[in-house]
Amino acid sequence: MKIALTIAGSDSGGGAGIQADLKTFHQFGVFGTSAIVAITAQNTLGVRAIHPLPPAIVDAQLEALAADLPPAAVKTGMLATGDLARQVAGALRRYGWRQYVLDPVMVATSGDPLLDADAESVLRDSLLPLASLVTPNLDEASILAGFPVTEPGAMERAGRRLLDLGAKAALVKGGHLAGDLVTDVLVTSAAVRRFERPRLRTTSTHGTGCTLSAAVTAGLALGRDLETAVADALDFVHRAMAAAPGLGAGHGPLNHTVSAPAPPPAIVPGPHGPA
Repeated sequence: MKIALTIAGSDSGGGAGIQADLKTFHQFGVFGTSAIVAITAQNTLGVRAIHPLPPAIVDAQLEALAADLPPAAVKTGMLATGDLARQVAGALRRYGWRQYVLDPVMVATSGDPLLDADAESVLRDSLLPLASLVTPNLDEASILAGFPVTEPGAMERAGRRLLDLGAKAALVKGGHLAGDLVTDVLVTSAAVRRFERPRLRTTSTHGTGCTLSAAVTAGLALGRDLETAVADALDFVHRAMAAAPGLGAGHGPLNHTVSAPAPPPAIVPGPHGPA
């Protein structure tokens, strides 16, 4: 069984953060490990409190995992402070974890800030150059790229800017676009691909970004190529939103019990080589 690691904050409401990541890993059939960088008090209505953990405790968690349960792929979510973001960047380099998905969590679905100003520059300067994929929404892409991102053309330009800053690939998410169609743009050095789906009219959107990046991480841990991992992750999130249980009075959680996309069928060699 492959191991996937999430480095993120804990969500007491269970819909985002570490909790959403581990549920997603489970559905994809990978063994999930975690390093918690902050504890939050939140529910579907908003974030009430954030308590960042000491960097030494975060480092101890990562060292323990590197020594005994090294991951095949890693994601980061909410990192809270610049000191914690630097700590994580150092660990990624030290342990040589290459399959790394950066979800640059800056603001919760409720609108509450989850990242301090110092950490934004650390994300751009220290974490982006390590990322196999970065998955910003429109607001995050605007901050990281340095210009407004409000339509698919700008999403593509922002993706290219993120590659210039060091990321190997960028998935700019279009959930906040206006209209009946949601467009997500995957930019790599080789190509640009747009993924389009009908918009779901729902308030059950808490944890969509966490779930998406966790699903991509799981796919990479399983050995899927990046484009397949992204396509599978988008499909999983769409179905999890459609099947949302309608919990809470605010932005409710997804239904993480929906099935994950099956892996492609294995090629069975025939008598004269692969069929």
